[in-house]
Amino acid sequence: MASRFVDRAVIHLAAGDGGNGCASVHREKFKPLGGPDGGNGGNGGDVLLIVDPNVHTLLDFHFRPHARAGNGKLGQGGNRAGAAGETLEMRVPSGTVVMTEDGEILADLVGPGTTFVAAQGGRGGLGNAALASKARRAPGFALLGEPGETRDLVLELRSVADVGLLGFPSAGKSSLISVLSAAKPKIADYPFTTLVPNLGVITAGSTVFTMADVPGLIPGASEGKGLGLDFLRHIERCAVLVHVVDCATFEPGRDPLSDIDALEEELARYTPSLGGDLADRPRVVVLNKIDIPDAAELAEFVRPELEARGLSVFEISTASRQGLKELTYALAAVVEKYRSEQPAPEPAKVVLRPMAVDDAGFTVELDPEEEGAFIIRGSRPERWIRQTNFGNDEAVGYLADRLNRLGVEEVLARKGAVPGSPVTIGDVQFEWEPSTPAGVAVHLSGRGTDVRLENTSRIGAAERKEARRIRRDGPDGVEDEDEMDDE
Repeated sequence: MASRFVDRAVIHLAAGDGGNGCASVHREKFKPLGGPDGGNGGNGGDVLLIVDPNVHTLLDFHFRPHARAGNGKLGQGGNRAGAAGETLEMRVPSGTVVMTEDGEILADLVGPGTTFVAAQGGRGGLGNAALASKARRAPGFALLGEPGETRDLVLELRSVADVGLLGFPSAGKSSLISVLSAAKPKIADYPFTTLVPNLGVITAGSTVFTMADVPGLIPGASEGKGLGLDFLRHIERCAVLVHVVDCATFEPGRDPLSDIDALEEELARYTPSLGGDLADRPRVVVLNKIDIPDAAELAEFVRPELEARGLSVFEISTASRQGLKELTYALAAVVEKYRSEQPAPEPAKVVLRPMAVDDAGFTVELDPEEEGAFIIRGSRPERWIRQTNFGNDEAVGYLADRLNRLGVEEVLARKGAVPGSPVTIGDVQFEWEPSTPAGVAVHLSGRGTDVRLENTSRIGAAERKEARRIRRDGPDGVEDEDEMDDE
């Protein structure tokens, strides 16, 4: 039967798009100039990752990796705003690490209720009632809603356990966790019986701690051999690492000391992505299967050398339950000491990052692919481009005023731009035409139009084509006629 445990998943998220604003004019009998009453569009829904204590695996994301939040509704006349899109809440287990596909850690979700905004919903567009001003008393346009954020994220589950059991395959780790807790892992007499981490809760007096059974490690696990690379991350949060050693193995070249040295070498090669160093974690050695006479003799023989290394050594038998009580209370004491040494958790602080005084909020660069062209980068100009309906001249004029107030035209002129220079903002390229300063000379025009886009002295495409023909063939095709006469 296939395993139902999944500790890594790639998800594809799409937040909801913002609703478009509404361009409407109030109409009522005997009130011909009722004024604009278009409402704003609703914001798109966010995609949230929330820690749920009842979720223990990432299995749901493995089978359903695509998720999308609700879109915002359109604004309506009568100053009626559109409804916000439905927020999508995705439940994840405690210990989930959220990363980009490049491996950058975005969030470490630990503790019930911890929330992370995985994808931000788009803003709703403003209706023409919100865009009305002294210069534009009845705007004939509204802003478009912004598209929601789309992201591909990697979720990794890293068990939140106090004690991590390490050892070669069939060392008795699953048996140990089954007799110390209520966990019921699969137990058999062949290697790699355990294919998924098992978690058990153990009580020792007034101390309650968790124990994780990591699938069997072998030399080369940190390089991807066996199952180790997939499950080494489950010991990153452990307060204590316990070496479970099989003292009754019949494999040639195996003994407790060489087993511990081999696994310690793999731990040294593994670099926890959450920070810290596994070498600093307390170690405990458990010599298992001493109910077998030969194993008991071997455990007694290697114990002095292990203690000489500064390790705490316990001889146990999961079959006869010998030494389990002493081991349980010893682990509880180490866990309590580790917890007391950890700094107290601090409440999350709100970090304010105000814009620098000399920061204009945008940059103007030369386009490396086109001579005489410019590229404008910045969150606000790019957002304004997404909000503009380029099929409405008045909306395009409003965009020009916003860019002018931001100082874009001044910087373009200083960089050497001339009328007609190609300018790219986001995914839109247009030819730059300087406008009058915003608020100084506003041209009155009909709703949905802007006279600045109608009155232009620029040469049109047809005129440019005719000029190229004249340069090539001469006026009225004289050169062509002369050539025909010569023939």
